[in-house]
Amino acid sequence: MNQAILDKIESEQYRKNAVEFSVGDTVRVHTKVVEGDKERIQIFSGVVIGRRGRGINETFTVRRISYGEGVERVFPVHSPRVEKVEVERKGSVRRAKLTYLRKRLGKGATLVKEREGRGAPGVGPVEEKQPVVPVTEQVAG
Repeated sequence: MNQAILDKIESEQYRKNAVEFSVGDTVRVHTKVVEGDKERIQIFSGVVIGRRGRGINETFTVRRISYGEGVERVFPVHSPRVEKVEVERKGSVRRAKLTYLRKRLGKGATLVKEREGRGAPGVGPVEEKQPVVPVTEQVAG
């Protein structure tokens, strides 16, 4: 089939309120779970260790440590089962895939450096220097 036709059909299925998040962010994914005739929201929180795909096939992988075991889930970005994605913390990473977190234990598996706000270059918090006051010796006499 023609790719333009496929893109047009897929564009109708896209999520209207797509959340901007990237690899390294700590997110909370609210998913709809059907149990019998009831439907409830289940929250899965963790670090995004990868994104892949394009268009309607785009997915992201979230990893967390649960009772000492690493648990990973893959979520489609545009799925109607995913209610919403909340970004808890922005992470600053230099990789597209964080598969090296699988080998880490403890806090090292969950810690990703927090992204700092970027302002104008050269402008930052100004530290005031205390003036140096010379101490004079007083001779008792």
